Amino acid sequence: MKLKEYLKLNKISNKEFSKLIGITPVSLSRYISGERIPEKEIVLKIFEFTHGSVSPDDFYFQKKNTQEFNSDQLTLINQMSKQLKNGSKRALAKTITLVESKLKKDKLLVQKIFEKFKVNNNTVRIGITGVPGVGKSTFIESLGLFLIQKSHKVAVLAIDPSSKESGGSILGDKTRMEKLSINPLAFIRPSPSDGHLGGVAKKTHESILCLEEAGYDIIFVETMGVGQAETAVYDMVDIFLVLLLPSGGDELQGIKKGIIELADLIIVNKADNDLKKAAEITQREYRNAIQITGKPRKDHEIDVLMCSSLKSEGFNEIWDFVLNFVNKQKKNKKFYENRESQKTKWMWNSVSNNVNEIISNEIVRNKFILKIKEKVKNKNINIFQASELIIDYFIKNKF
Repeated sequence: MKLKEYLKLNKISNKEFSKLIGITPVSLSRYISGERIPEKEIVLKIFEFTHGSVSPDDFYFQKKNTQEFNSDQLTLINQMSKQLKNGSKRALAKTITLVESKLKKDKLLVQKIFEKFKVNNNTVRIGITGVPGVGKSTFIESLGLFLIQKSHKVAVLAIDPSSKESGGSILGDKTRMEKLSINPLAFIRPSPSDGHLGGVAKKTHESILCLEEAGYDIIFVETMGVGQAETAVYDMVDIFLVLLLPSGGDELQGIKKGIIELADLIIVNKADNDLKKAAEITQREYRNAIQITGKPRKDHEIDVLMCSSLKSEGFNEIWDFVLNFVNKQKKNKKFYENRESQKTKWMWNSVSNNVNEIISNEIVRNKFILKIKEKVKNKNINIFQASELIIDYFIKNKF
């Protein structure tokens, strides 16, 4: 990090910092501008007082500033930001595409666009999970249309598993939500999971912020239903719903306990026709079962409700539960604490993604790393030694 960036980030004036390291403000200004390179003693002091954020390399090796934008790019950023704010679906789709891009130039563009975003705590983020075949897409479409009738704007982030061979996904949620996808007050965005654990895409949190900026106040995150790893979605939403199929009783043991423990509301879907009686039995059994499980949030009693997505029945009760839950969370400040906590988790998730990209795109092709790989293959060194060498190399080279 450049010294100028460090001082700006920590809101420290040149005068304050120069006094701290024992030099004149004029000398500090020359070091910051690059007019002069500080002596070794001063460099070490700067390194110490910035807790290692500003290293000697930041003075001796001038890196090209990749975050400078020309006038055309700045115009594009302003136009996209304005169109997004006005609710343009085209601008929204384009922004999310940039968010999902792995290109460095697109990432820098997205960062600049996000700088114009404002905090919006008037939205409701709803996570939807359940085993394949439970009817997640049909449920979201029916509930989405129900909410649009109540003057809400509804958005859906539907995550599909990616192929390990091609990296592609079927992304068929728009065809499964036929009525909702053509509604002018709805927006559906199928996204590939890209192999990411947790049943969510790597950029789901960023996509949520884009949807909120475009004016969508109800945002569904439909996950793949892949098991306990899917609990990652819990860290991105305000309320977490688990859908169940009507069953007889033995199936109770087959549901992942980890997911049920995270549920804020359990919903037995397909409670219609011949399955109505089975749905009532499932509801009763789960209401008994949740009495012995832990609560995902303090001061909140989980409930089990029924609905028929095909007949659009049971949604008044479900939506009343969601509203009461959110209002209670806001009243005791847990809603805002949760969103602040989500930002921290998003930060670490972003760090993890960036590190993984560096490893995948740069480190694995490095000659030194290839030699280590060969030594492991030939059993000259063990896995633990190899990993330590790679980590040490990673740190020293500051990729």
